[in-house]
Amino acid sequence: MNAIELLDGRVYHGIKGFEKHLIAEIGSCKAVWGNLYYGNKIESPVFWNQNIWLNPFIVQFTSISEAANILRGMQRNWSQEFFTEFRRGALIQAKLPPISSKPKTFPWLFPESKMGAWSLIDANTMIASSECSSPFPSGVIEFEEDKLGPPSRAYLKLWEALVRARVFPKAGDRCLDLGASPGGWSWALAKLGANVIAVDRSPLEIDMPGITFIKHDAFTLKPSDIGNIDWLFCDVVCYPPKLYEYITKWLDSGLCDNFMCTIKMQGEPDMEAVRCFASIPNSKVVHLYHNKHELTWSRQRV
Repeated sequence: MNAIELLDGRVYHGIKGFEKHLIAEIGSCKAVWGNLYYGNKIESPVFWNQNIWLNPFIVQFTSISEAANILRGMQRNWSQEFFTEFRRGALIQAKLPPISSKPKTFPWLFPESKMGAWSLIDANTMIASSECSSPFPSGVIEFEEDKLGPPSRAYLKLWEALVRARVFPKAGDRCLDLGASPGGWSWALAKLGANVIAVDRSPLEIDMPGITFIKHDAFTLKPSDIGNIDWLFCDVVCYPPKLYEYITKWLDSGLCDNFMCTIKMQGEPDMEAVRCFASIPNSKVVHLYHNKHELTWSRQRV
């Protein structure tokens, strides 16, 4: 029987280009394997990662079949993350149940079964985790893109955020889209049948049923100016404290239960503001696969 060594920390999958943000969050690393950072289990949320391996272990094996059997004996779904031994790793992965890599059609409700991750440290040493923070293989989700309808690709991060939340605006829902221009998010919401109030100082590049455009500075609109809404969406370029100050006004008003906002960074990330967002009850802050130098905060009705 193979001796499994349980690790006393977690493995953090870094985001290409933002690895230094992750290292600043987790402190010193016990080991680094490619873009995998083995560090202590941090009690507070860690945001700048593509995925977190929650219960990592190391195990020795002597053959490709043996390695595959170890993983199959734990669960079905395994995604690979290779930095060495690529050919040997591919042969092991080929013996595991397949995971579809086809782009998803939005809206998509992902299975609730656990997603594991694994890699090779050398030809006979495997590191793996049967459970990860992301429900997607290696934290990656691709969609079947619409090349004609939306005026920008920003809708992809909204799609991802909604899929991760496992809840979508319904037909007839009243949605406020702040910083809407050129219209990617408004387009995506209107396609779901929502009634969208799109707010920006610049006009939208789309004209479609279900969208009402208001030319206005987003953050000077008071909640009482809009009234009850089902969803508030925001992709405004602004400093995180300004966004937090505005969102608290809506939270205090009680006029909206569902929120989804991009926390955009300028220079070094404002982690104090990020932690303020993360401390809001029933909410979550993550770095989406389709995010850039930004994080996404969401809060849904309980």
